[in-house]
Amino acid sequence: MLEFEDAREYLTEIADDLPHEIFKELNGGIILVPDIKRDADGLFILGHYNFDPLGLGRYITIYYGSITEVYGNLSSVIIKRQLKEVLYHELTHHIEHLAGDKSLEIQDEIDKARMLGY
Repeated sequence: MLEFEDAREYLTEIADDLPHEIFKELNGGIILVPDIKRDADGLFILGHYNFDPLGLGRYITIYYGSITEVYGNLSSVIIKRQLKEVLYHELTHHIEHLAGDKSLEIQDEIDKARMLGY
């Protein structure tokens, strides 16, 4: 299993390797929290793109607890791959939000409906 601090360091390394422009207006940064988070249907939420104009602004939350609930029994290599995938997914939401696009948001809803059998 990948420990919390190791996960934080890994996310920092990934972010440092990305072009600076991707983080434009992501003024709240990337926040790794130990929480387990579920949606109203009980599905784990691994990450979330947030836009809070009165608070932190735009930021990404990654839920370490949820990731370890879903992937915790797997190797650190696989958990790192999932962390990277979650970060890239949430950064895509950020870029689309800046562009006024909701394609990934719509796709997420379609994927969730399929997962729930709708």
